[in-house]
Amino acid sequence: MAPTGSERFPKTARLRKRPQFLNLSRTGSKFQSAHFVVISKTNDAIESRLGITVSGKVGNSVVRNRIKRQVREFFRRHRAELPQATDFLIIARSGAATLAGELIASELERAMMPARRAQRIS
Repeated sequence: MAPTGSERFPKTARLRKRPQFLNLSRTGSKFQSAHFVVISKTNDAIESRLGITVSGKVGNSVVRNRIKRQVREFFRRHRAELPQATDFLIIARSGAATLAGELIASELERAMMPARRAQRIS
């Protein structure tokens, strides 16, 4: 099934340049979960953007690309629920390779949604 207009993942919703990644990692606020590090910061754009980093330590290219696909899919489907005009950088840790798609989605939901994050920290 093709994504609807609000569920698409256009180039404007992606962090694409190295300076964008570096700026976000230096100045953004971090939240760590068991298998992911989520760094977020408000941006000057009107929409939320996503950057994904999965190092070679996580697994081979098949594993890394599977994780990236599942993170993109989560972001694409939940973008309307996320804070607007916010950049997100998702860094996968080595244990992420063992997670099924539903577990990746639930962990990212806890890490990226501000209301759920406030509940967990309290």
